[in-house]
Amino acid sequence: MSETNFPTPSAQVTKGKNYKNAVIGVLAAGLIAVSGYLIYAKSDSSKTIQQQQTTIAKVSDEKSDVQANFDASLARLDSMSTVNTGLEGKLTEKNNEIAKVKSEIRSILNKKNATAAELGRAKTLIASLNEKITSMEADIAQLKQDNQLLTNDNVVLKQEKETLTQDLVATKEVKQTLEKKVDIASTLNASNIVITPINIKSNGKEKVSTTAKRVDKFVVSFDVDNRIIQTGSTDVYVVVLGPDGKAINTGAETFTTREEVAMPFTAKMPVDLETAKKKNVEFAFVPGTDFIQGAYTVQIYQNGFLIGQGTRELKKGGLFS
Repeated sequence: MSETNFPTPSAQVTKGKNYKNAVIGVLAAGLIAVSGYLIYAKSDSSKTIQQQQTTIAKVSDEKSDVQANFDASLARLDSMSTVNTGLEGKLTEKNNEIAKVKSEIRSILNKKNATAAELGRAKTLIASLNEKITSMEADIAQLKQDNQLLTNDNVVLKQEKETLTQDLVATKEVKQTLEKKVDIASTLNASNIVITPINIKSNGKEKVSTTAKRVDKFVVSFDVDNRIIQTGSTDVYVVVLGPDGKAINTGAETFTTREEVAMPFTAKMPVDLETAKKKNVEFAFVPGTDFIQGAYTVQIYQNGFLIGQGTRELKKGGLFS
């Protein structure tokens, strides 16, 4: 058997197997490397997602906290509004400031994806809002105290006014009583009333007569007493009533009695008064028609009061009387 330099068939087979195994090894190593990379990439992506989810949850929790703090501040404002009636005009400036801050906070909280920085800004604004609310609470308390003091002062003033009104009414009543007493005291008193029927003769001589058809006039005389120190002039009204009870010789003028009656009068005479002295008054009464039989009454008024009266009877008389 001769020797040759060519490889034998068994050697070739062995060499082919070794090459194949090397290729398989390289491919396996590549697959392992790729699998390792994919596993690492997936793990890194999961970690990133988890971090993002954690951040989102943290921001969401922070937003919830900010919203809760804001709601608490709003509740304080609502509680103040129930006691702020009537004081709003004095707190307009602070109300405007608070409204501005509330608007900015709401603007942040209404954002669906508010950032951490924006939520931080909201926290700062809420702190400022709470400071303003605290300041307003102090202002309201002071204003309420001032209003209470004013209310108390008004009550005192009202009571003082009522007391003064009562005193004024009492004083007025006392004054009216005194004036009435003085008025009554200043009223004269008529006394010594004499009614003289006079017949005037053809020669002018006068003669007393009680026969109606012969009487031409009455001469009325009376004294008036001034019972107080007051001096001066006053009017005395005389009313002559005929036998029928009707006033005689009255005109359109009247005087008012204390009963608020408009009384027509026969004569008005001014009388000059002197301190604590009697004054005699005399006047002649001539009717427009003849005297008739019956009683004639002379009433004397002053200051609205009937201060005296007298009566004179006239008879019919006989054929030669």
